[in-house]
Amino acid sequence: MKNLSLVLNAVLIVAVGVLYYLHFSGGPRSTPSGTTAVPGDTRIAYINSDSVLKNYEYFKVTREKLESKGKKLDADLRNRAQGLQNDYEAYQRNVSNLTIGQAKSLEEDLQKKQQNLQLYQQSLTQEMSGEEQKITQDLYTRVTDFLKKYGNEKGLQIVLKFDTSSDLLFGGENLDITKDVTAGLNEAYQVEKKSPASKNDSTATKKK
Repeated sequence: MKNLSLVLNAVLIVAVGVLYYLHFSGGPRSTPSGTTAVPGDTRIAYINSDSVLKNYEYFKVTREKLESKGKKLDADLRNRAQGLQNDYEAYQRNVSNLTIGQAKSLEEDLQKKQQNLQLYQQSLTQEMSGEEQKITQDLYTRVTDFLKKYGNEKGLQIVLKFDTSSDLLFGGENLDITKDVTAGLNEAYQVEKKSPASKNDSTATKKK
């Protein structure tokens, strides 16, 4: 019961990889800037996923909210742990003045509090993990849905991810659509924020 300080690590690190193949039927299309045509008229482009995440406003806002929530939960957990530590120290100071029955009762109470604190820590960890998974899935959906629309408009059949973990070792600058995609994602997010539904969700969140 000496080590009662528990720390919840709730810093959001979300890494999303977008490797999505887009196949569209239809007549011949002109090759847009930032893409290239390969045999079979397959048009390819790539995005730098690290750059997209760094500059995508939705991701920045969502990450900040989750980090803020993580810090609040961490502070609450620390306070509870400190309270338990204080109870334990008080027990040690007064144990010599207690009867055997009183001492045993306090020990059982402290053990129960410690178990409850451990269960609380586990519940917070699961809660934060679940929220991270939801954000990752939502982020992936937002990016891939945008790429489907963008690819259709630009006549793309393949959009690749380019970062240190991808199999794409080199891509010419004329194939890089990162800036276009990031600008498009941010534009869509600004429109979303101004929508009545988004404002209602924001108001409801503040009331909680």
